[in-house]
Amino acid sequence: MTETYADTSQVLAGFDAGQTHCRCRLSRWTQEGWHVLGEGTGTGVSHLDASGGEERFREAIRSSLQAAWPNGCQAPLGAAAVGASGVEAGTSLQPRATSLLHEVLNLPLERCYATGDERTALRGAFGDQPGIVLISGTGMIVVGRNTKGEEHRCGGWGWRLDGAGSAFDLGHQALQVSLRMADGRLADGPLRQMLWQSLGCDTAYDLKTLVVQPDHQPADLARLAPLVDEAAAQGDRQALKILDQSAFALAEAASAVAKQLRLHQPNLCAHGGAIQNLTKFNSAVNQAIQQHLPGARWIIPQGDACDGALALARDCWQLKRH
Repeated sequence: MTETYADTSQVLAGFDAGQTHCRCRLSRWTQEGWHVLGEGTGTGVSHLDASGGEERFREAIRSSLQAAWPNGCQAPLGAAAVGASGVEAGTSLQPRATSLLHEVLNLPLERCYATGDERTALRGAFGDQPGIVLISGTGMIVVGRNTKGEEHRCGGWGWRLDGAGSAFDLGHQALQVSLRMADGRLADGPLRQMLWQSLGCDTAYDLKTLVVQPDHQPADLARLAPLVDEAAAQGDRQALKILDQSAFALAEAASAVAKQLRLHQPNLCAHGGAIQNLTKFNSAVNQAIQQHLPGARWIIPQGDACDGALALARDCWQLKRH
């Protein structure tokens, strides 16, 4: 039997829309406060101006929301917010994404809010307190806030321009190194063999043919990052060098954010599959942070990006009520 809710206007949705997938978390108001109602995962997004970008955004919202409703229930919402990869805060992309959210969910525009996924991660991790979030998933971005509420971001300008410090970067660097090995510019090693075997490639020509296919995406390179981390754990010198270079770029961005916001010994939080799940890369990031930001400390975040999106949705909901 499908469950229904007497007052669905008190159910809010928070979306964390990355390039690989989109998560939706539903929260319901009761006399005891806000409680998670359900959570689900759908397809990922791309830049809104990329080919099919708007439709990918719509489908990410639709599919993740459908997966989040418990027991197959779907009903109108009270408010919703999304933090989406590629939605730059303060640009024309922000109202476009908000309008798309309004369109998909059939909510009044004033009860929808869209921003970059780095902003929802920051809000989820620190609430209104100062701190810096380092996000390293398929892509990377670093964003922080100081005691005055001022915010600053570094990185995250798209894989064609600025992917250093991400899973994409690890995979991209590794494939470049593998070609240098195949050419004889570097000594051959297990890193190339692991990568090429995973991709089903026997020659450099096979690899070139693979990556020029129209459906080859940055996420395909990001999926190679665990192999780089594994090779580094086995002592592969080239893999270790790749991790160190990428970690340096991430720490450099964090240091720039701290300097801009005048945060001398900031609290840091880590988000994203690369920095959280790749053991050797995480260690390399820690070492790079110690060099760039001595005195900084890692803390456990108050919540994640979905929690940050839900906080923004609550802001919209409460404004509407008043």
